[in-house]
Amino acid sequence: MNRSCCLPSTGLVCDLIDCGLYAKTLIIAMGKFGRTPRMNEAAGRDHWGHTFSVLMGGGRLPRGIVVGASDAHGAYVAERPLSPEDVAATVYHHLGIDGQHTSFPDRAGRPLYLVATGEPIRELVGAA
Repeated sequence: MNRSCCLPSTGLVCDLIDCGLYAKTLIIAMGKFGRTPRMNEAAGRDHWGHTFSVLMGGGRLPRGIVVGASDAHGAYVAERPLSPEDVAATVYHHLGIDGQHTSFPDRAGRPLYLVATGEPIRELVGAA
């Protein structure tokens, strides 16, 4: 298949499928923050922590679903608010790690949990 005109993410998915690795590979595309829903005076967008998107695929995840929604302007969460910790918990769940109960000691010997407040996204992992 000629993929010379495909987006890099499309090429990655096609290659993983062709190699039989799609079902074993968790794909995540995300940033650390969203962007303001309106352009600023310099015709750009600033950091915006109220909403952001995450694309997840591959592995054992169900295909073709959307979890949550923003308002019509993409400014605020309108349905099913999730946190970065929920995304991390979902990744750990996919890897077979219980992030809520797995910890490492800090310098004082206190437990530091991989995921302190997040939970795996149930729409993606079932009843976790």
